[in-house]
Amino acid sequence: MSVDQQSNGNGNESLFRTKTVEQSIRDTEEPEHALKKSLSAWDLTVFGVGVIIGTGIFVLTGKVAKENAGPATALAFVAAGIVCALAALCYAEFASTVPVAGSAYTFAYASIGELPAWIIGWDLVLEFALGTAVVAVGWSGYVRSLMDNVDWHLPAALEGPDAPGGSFDILAFLLVLVLTAVLVLGMKLSARITAVVVAIKVTVVMIVIIAGLFFIVGDNYKPFIPDAVTPEGGLGWEDAPMVQLIFGYEPTNFGVMGIFTAASIVFFAFIGFDVVATAAEETKLPQRDMPRGILGSLLICTVLYVAVALVVTGMQHYTKLSVSAPLADAFKSVGHPFYAGVISFGAAVGLTTVCLILLLGQTRVFFAMSRDGLLPRFFSVTHPRFKTPYRPTILLGVIIAIVAGFTSINELATLVNIGTLFAFVMVAAGVMVLRRTRPDLHRAFRTPWVPVLPIVSIAASLWLMLNLPGETWLRFGIWMVIGIVVYFLYGRGHSRLGQLGRGAEY
Repeated sequence: MSVDQQSNGNGNESLFRTKTVEQSIRDTEEPEHALKKSLSAWDLTVFGVGVIIGTGIFVLTGKVAKENAGPATALAFVAAGIVCALAALCYAEFASTVPVAGSAYTFAYASIGELPAWIIGWDLVLEFALGTAVVAVGWSGYVRSLMDNVDWHLPAALEGPDAPGGSFDILAFLLVLVLTAVLVLGMKLSARITAVVVAIKVTVVMIVIIAGLFFIVGDNYKPFIPDAVTPEGGLGWEDAPMVQLIFGYEPTNFGVMGIFTAASIVFFAFIGFDVVATAAEETKLPQRDMPRGILGSLLICTVLYVAVALVVTGMQHYTKLSVSAPLADAFKSVGHPFYAGVISFGAAVGLTTVCLILLLGQTRVFFAMSRDGLLPRFFSVTHPRFKTPYRPTILLGVIIAIVAGFTSINELATLVNIGTLFAFVMVAAGVMVLRRTRPDLHRAFRTPWVPVLPIVSIAASLWLMLNLPGETWLRFGIWMVIGIVVYFLYGRGHSRLGQLGRGAEY
C-alpha cells in the first residue's frame, strides 16, 4: 500500500494524516500484537449493563430529584438516554466497520486524523482512569458500611482520606489490584465474572422496582415538574454551568431547565456503553455483535433507570429523599429496612464490574495507541499465553490502585462526564467524514439519517457539556494542553504512520 493511500491523501507529515481501515485491521493480525477473539453479543451486552448500572442509579437519583428536577428526574434519564442513543448509533457503525481496539481513538484515526485521534485517546485515558478510581472509592465506602452492620471495622488509618483520621483506602487499593489480575488472565474469565455480578445487580434493581410499586403514593408526584427557583446566593463561576457563563441568564433549579441540568448530571449513570466498543477486536463476529451489544445494553439500562426514578420519587416526596443513599433510605422511610440492606449489598457488588470494565476500556485504548507508536511500543505486546495486553494493564492498574488509595477525587467525577461527551462529538463527526472519504467501505451496520443524526448527536452532546460547571471545563482544558505537548514531544515523532512516510517499515 502506498504512502498516499495510508494517509488518505493528507501527507505523512500532516497533523491530520489518517490510518486506513484496512491497515488498522491488518495490525490486529500481527501475532505479537494480536488480541484473542472470545466475546459474543451476549458477553458485550453483559459488559455494557455491567458498567452502566453503577454509582449513578444508586446515588444520583436522589441528588438530582431533590436539587434539580423533582419527580421529573425520570425525564432527565430519558433525555440523557436519548443523547447516548444518538451517539450509540454512531459507535455501532464504527465498531462494526473498524473492529479494532481503541474505541473513539481508533475511529478518529481512521476518519479525522492523527492529532484528533491522539487528543481523544488522551481524553479517554483520563476518563477511564478517573472513573475507575472514583468508583473504587465508592465501592470501598459501601463495603465499609456493610462491615459496620456486622460490627467489623478497619483501622482508622486504612479507611481512606475521606474518613476521619484516614490516610489510605486499603479496600479501594486492593480491589483495583485484584481486577487488574483478572484482566491479565483473560477476557473470557472477565466476562464470566461480570455475568455473575451483573445478574446479582440487575436482580437488586428489579427488587427495587417491583417491591417499590406497592409503596407508591400518587401525591408524591405533585408537582411532577416543580416550579423553577433561583438558588439562594447564586453560583460562583466554578459551580455555574458553562451555558450560564456564556449566555448570562440567571441560574435556576427545577422547571424545564432543571431537567436539562439534571440530565447533564445523571449522564454519569450512562457512562460505560462506549466501553463496549473498546472490545471490538476481541469479539468473534464484531460486524454483527457490536451493534447488538452497544444498543442492547443501553436500551436495557435506560428502561431500568426510568423505572427506578419513577418508583423512588413515588415512594417518598422528592423534598425528603436522601442524597447519599436514596434507594435504601426510601425503603427505610416506609418501614422496610431489609430492602435497604439488600440494595446496599447490590450496590457494593455491582460497583465491582464498573471498575473492571472501566479498567478494561482504559487498557485497550492505551494498547491501541501504543501499537500505533503514539505511546511506547513496549506496551503493545500481548501475553504469549493469555493474549491480553498485560503490560499496560499492570502499569495502569498499579497507578490507579495508588490513586484510589491515597486520593479523595469525588470532585473530579464531572471530568468523566465531559470526557465522554467529547468522545461522542468526535465519533459523530467521524461517521460523517468517513462516509465522504470512504463510501466504498462495507458497513455491516449503517447509522440512519446521515448527516442529520450525527449533527443532532453533536449538538445534544455539546448541550450537555455546556451544562457542566466552569471549573470542569478549566480542568479539562489543562489536561488537553498537557496531551498536545506530549504528542509533539513524543507521539508525532514515533508515529508508525509518520515513520512509514520517512522510509521505515510499518
